[in-house]
Amino acid sequence: MKLATSKKQKENKIKARSKKADDKQKTILEMLKTHGAKIYDDLDNGQFPKFSIPSRSVSNIVYDKKLRQYILGNNAALRSSRNSAQLRSFTQLMWLAFFANRLTNERKSSTLRDVYYSSQAFAVEFEDQSESDNIIVDLEAVTSRAREDFHIFPEERSSIFGDLNIEYTIPGYEGKTMNLANHPDGYSIGPSLTTAELVDTSAEIVIAIEKGGLFTRFVEEQVDKKFKSIIINTGGQAPRSTRTLLKRLHDEMKLPVICLTDGDVYGEHIAMVIKSGSANAAHLRELTVPDAKWVGVWATDIEKYKLPTIPMTESDIKRCYDLQKDPRYQDGIWKKELDVFLKLKRKAELEAFSKYGLTNITDKYLPQKLELAKSL
Repeated sequence: MKLATSKKQKENKIKARSKKADDKQKTILEMLKTHGAKIYDDLDNGQFPKFSIPSRSVSNIVYDKKLRQYILGNNAALRSSRNSAQLRSFTQLMWLAFFANRLTNERKSSTLRDVYYSSQAFAVEFEDQSESDNIIVDLEAVTSRAREDFHIFPEERSSIFGDLNIEYTIPGYEGKTMNLANHPDGYSIGPSLTTAELVDTSAEIVIAIEKGGLFTRFVEEQVDKKFKSIIINTGGQAPRSTRTLLKRLHDEMKLPVICLTDGDVYGEHIAMVIKSGSANAAHLRELTVPDAKWVGVWATDIEKYKLPTIPMTESDIKRCYDLQKDPRYQDGIWKKELDVFLKLKRKAELEAFSKYGLTNITDKYLPQKLELAKSL
């Protein structure tokens, strides 16, 4: 009897999730249809079709202290088919909306690279992929929807490992479960994982680490078990799929997020993007973990632990000065460490702890930093 009840409950859960996915699909398709109807209305009224696109210029990107992230201001630009200088980008945006509609309707996924090549089948020209990527961001800004909602994803390069049970929701795999500690190389963070149901976990913390080599070491040294953690390799600057998953782990599973990066200005900014997003994604909301904590490698750690260093480049120094103008780096640990980087003009990699032994970073540095995180 209990087995039959449990089976029925599982079937009901799958049905509920399927309905939720169907409702989301219908909402997106209706939204695209509404935008398309405006084009038809313009034509019916004898007018040149046009789009209003929120401006993504630097002057329209502002830091919202309440949300603790960058957002777009109220300025918008008109993209009209009447303007010959805008006709190319207008046509590209129209085609992309059509392509996004088809992907959503058929529930098929596309990489950013696929979008670039798919356009050629419709004689829609993009000079290169960066141009098509930019039009995708335009579509996001117009619709206030992330490209992932249209089933458009970048190439995956991040991975995850730890005791987290998930249940897939993508067509053909609904209801199938997986524990993310089952493979020693971890699992790629792609569309199927970021949209999966997060069922349960014994973890008490998420450790986001910048580099794949250190991710492998953390898995080998069983950091997941020793510190009851889920380990995520961001692969440098965390892709949006990874930032989405980090947010879900924090919001849905109530897990604090800790960031470990190289001891340089770019590492500091990698942590800040996880915490409060980037100016490039100011038109989106669901990509930040405002309570995430950066615990190292700090500039002060370079001195404290006497780490091997390399000189900062002119580019590094310029980046420091640029970030000093960013409102997010005006106080606390963010300002302090930036100032020390500029004073030292030296930087250190996470691997520098290997000077004291391959497991020094997991045996000594990590426990100290996790304890410190409680007071940050």
